[in-house]
Amino acid sequence: MNKVVVIAGPTASGKSALALKIAETFDGIVINADSMQVYDGLRVLTAQPSAEDAGRVPHRLYGVLPPSEVCSAGRWCALAAEACGEARAAGRLPVVVGGTGLYLKALMEGLSPVPDVPDLVRAETRERFAVMGNAAFHRALAEIDPVMAARLHPSNSQRLMRAWEVKIATGRSLADWQAEPATPALDARFFTLLVMPPRERLYARCDARFAAMIGQGALAEVHALLECRLDPALPILRALGFGELAAHLRGEMALEAAVAAAQQATRRYAKRQMTWFRHQLTADQIIGAQLSESLEDGILPIIRQFLLTETE
Repeated sequence: MNKVVVIAGPTASGKSALALKIAETFDGIVINADSMQVYDGLRVLTAQPSAEDAGRVPHRLYGVLPPSEVCSAGRWCALAAEACGEARAAGRLPVVVGGTGLYLKALMEGLSPVPDVPDLVRAETRERFAVMGNAAFHRALAEIDPVMAARLHPSNSQRLMRAWEVKIATGRSLADWQAEPATPALDARFFTLLVMPPRERLYARCDARFAAMIGQGALAEVHALLECRLDPALPILRALGFGELAAHLRGEMALEAAVAAAQQATRRYAKRQMTWFRHQLTADQIIGAQLSESLEDGILPIIRQFLLTETE
């Protein structure tokens, strides 16, 4: 059976650097599992690998979709399974890294067999949502799918539209589909590392990284994407910091205030990620200290043992 190393953790935890080190050590390929890094257009703001890092080992699924598209967990799983297969065919170790817990869980545990939604239904759903707005759309969903409407907050636009389009396309509630047995996305044995730094250290890293993004061109990225006049419901426009920097560019916020607000939003997101991983992800190894303190003496030998162990 194929073996895959999975590295999970909140934003700014250092997991990408760890993935790079593991891939270098074990002749691996780094495969992205971040729902924002899969899109092109916000390389800096979504903290995608630098050209230098990308030159050290192969990286896959970074910036591979245009910002005008929607990448579901199912679509990402198909892309990730293909990337893992290509890595193994080349005799290299797949190292999957990211902070989107739903993606990682779907890859390792499988997805319910929800049929593909036709593009026409998806487009009509977006148009309806744009006209109606969150509250009215939520009420309309409650009429055709009260179960999913009861589960979803009116502000959760992406999931509201997902529930609507599935009901329209299939005639069944998304809740019914989700109750079906999961279909494994990849036949592999996984070794999962969870990077969970102390909260205050993580928050400081979040603040410092976002401040650095401003000097690296994040504002120019946001400006360029605004010029594209994209559908406001698209996932890429929910990237951390996008809304705050867009408000600054529209003259609604001073840059200092926008940065501070984005930093606060990033810290809150990191906190939610930590809570989700703590309760939803079963890890083989949890890393809470500085990565440099546990890398050579702990992590790398454990992975080496995992790779040498024969599969039952």
